[in-house]
Amino acid sequence: MTWLHVEQSDSPLILAFPHGGTDIPADLLDGFRSRWWAVRDADWHIRPLYTGLADATLIWTDISRSVVDCNRDPSGASLYPGQATTGLCPTETFDGDPLYEEGQGPDIESNRCNFHSPYHAAIRAEIERLRAIHPRVVLYDCHSIRSHVPRLFDGELPELNVGTDNGTTCAPGLSDAVVAACEGRSHVLNGRFRGGWTTRHYGRPEKGVHAIQMETAMRAYLREPEGAPNASNWPPAYDPDFAAPLRAQLQTILAAALAFAKGTA
Repeated sequence: MTWLHVEQSDSPLILAFPHGGTDIPADLLDGFRSRWWAVRDADWHIRPLYTGLADATLIWTDISRSVVDCNRDPSGASLYPGQATTGLCPTETFDGDPLYEEGQGPDIESNRCNFHSPYHAAIRAEIERLRAIHPRVVLYDCHSIRSHVPRLFDGELPELNVGTDNGTTCAPGLSDAVVAACEGRSHVLNGRFRGGWTTRHYGRPEKGVHAIQMETAMRAYLREPEGAPNASNWPPAYDPDFAAPLRAQLQTILAAALAFAKGTA
C-alpha cells in the first residue's frame, strides 16, 4: 500500500501520524466541493516537525482525514458526546462548512475498510512486535490544529495539549514527565483534547502499552494568518527556523517519553 508507511525501530517508542496526509483517491475527488476544502484541516507539516527528534517507529498515512479519519472510532461513535466534532468520514470542515457537493457523500464502509483498518492493523502489529522486546511501549499520537477554531473550542488553544483520556491511557509517570517537559509554553493536560480513538483504544497501561496524545496549536511552529484560512493563505509554509524552538522542546518531550518506556525515569 503506497499510502501507508511504517519505519521501524526497535526502541519502545511509536510515533503515529493519522492526520498529516493530503492524498485523495481520484475516484473520490469529484464528490468534494474542492480539493482545497478536502485537505484544509490536515495536521499541516506534522511529520517534518517531528522528523529526526527521537529513535522511534513511525507510522503514517498519506490519505486525507476528509476521506477517513484514522483517529475516530470505526463504529462512528462520537469521541466527545455533546460537543462539536468531525466524524469517521467527515461531511463538514472544522468550521462547519460542507465538504461535499450537494447530493454527494462518503462511502463510509469502503473508506473504513480500505484505509482506516489497514492503518490500525499496522499500529497493532508494531505494538505487538515491540512488546515482545520491551516490558513497556509508549504510543505517542502526533497532532496539530489551528490555534482558533470557534466551533470546536473557545478562545485560543494552549500551545501544547496533552491527552490521556483523564489518566486512563497511560501511567501517571508518563503524563507527569511529558507535562513537565512542556514547561515554558502554554499547556494543558486533558483539556479540550484528551486523546482520540488511537490513544483511548491502545492505551492499556496494565498490559505495558502506554498511549498519549499531543495536540499542538499550529502557531507554535507555523506563521498562522489571522482569521479563518482561505485558499490564498493556507496552508502556511513550513519554515525550519521558525519551527526550531518547538522542535527542541518536542525533542525533550520525546526523550522523557522514551526514558519512561525504558524504565529509566
